[in-house]
Amino acid sequence: MSITDKSILAERNREIIAHIENHPDIQRVPTRNIDIYTCRNFLSDEECQLLVEKIDRDARPSTLLSSTDDTEFRTSSSTDFNRQEPAIDRIEKKITQFMGIPEVNGETIQGQRYEVGQQFKPHNDWFYHDQDYWKTEKDQGGQRIWTAMVFLNDTQVGGATRFKRLGKMFHAEKGKLLCWNNLTYEGDPNEWALHQGMKVRKGVKYIITKWFREMPWIQGAPSQYG
Repeated sequence: MSITDKSILAERNREIIAHIENHPDIQRVPTRNIDIYTCRNFLSDEECQLLVEKIDRDARPSTLLSSTDDTEFRTSSSTDFNRQEPAIDRIEKKITQFMGIPEVNGETIQGQRYEVGQQFKPHNDWFYHDQDYWKTEKDQGGQRIWTAMVFLNDTQVGGATRFKRLGKMFHAEKGKLLCWNNLTYEGDPNEWALHQGMKVRKGVKYIITKWFREMPWIQGAPSQYG
C-alpha cells in the first residue's frame, strides 16, 4: 500500500513522533496500538471563528472515494479551503510546523460541518490499495501517513470522534488539535486508526482536517475521503 520503502517510512515516522512529542503542550494518548496525540488551544478563538464562517459560506455535501449503498455512511458537509488566502495559509503552516512534515506532503485543509443527526461511520483515512481510486492517489502522493484534526467549537451535544477499537472518544473542545499516525511502526496501514464522527444530537459540529502523504502531494481533484 506504499510507494516508499517501509524502512524509510518507519524512520520518517520516528522523526515525526520525536518532533511532535517535543511540543510543550502535547499529550500522548496512552495506548501501544497507535501514535495519537492531543494539544489544547492549538488554534485561537479568532482562527476558529474564521474557519467556521468559511465552512458555512462554502459548504457542499461530503462525498466518498468509494461508493456505498449506505446513504447514512457520511452525511456531513465539507469545504475545500484555498491556501492562497493569507489567513488560511497561516493556519496551514501552523499545522505543518507542528507536525514536522514537509509542507509539500500536506493536502490542503478541509473543513467539515455536522448538523443534528449527521455522522461519518467508522472508516480509515489511509487508502486501500485494492480500490479503484488507489492508482490516482498513488500518483498524487501515495499513502496518507498522518491525520491532523482541529475542533472549531464545543457547543454541540454528541458528535465525538470515536476510535472504536481503542475504546476512546474525543469530545469537541474549541481549538484543540487531535492527530494520529495512520501507519504501524513497520510502515503498514494501521487498523487501529479506524475512527468515526458520531451523530450530533444538538447544535452543529465544526472541524478541519489536514492529511499528510508519504510523498509530495500533487493536487488534482480534492481527495474527499477522511
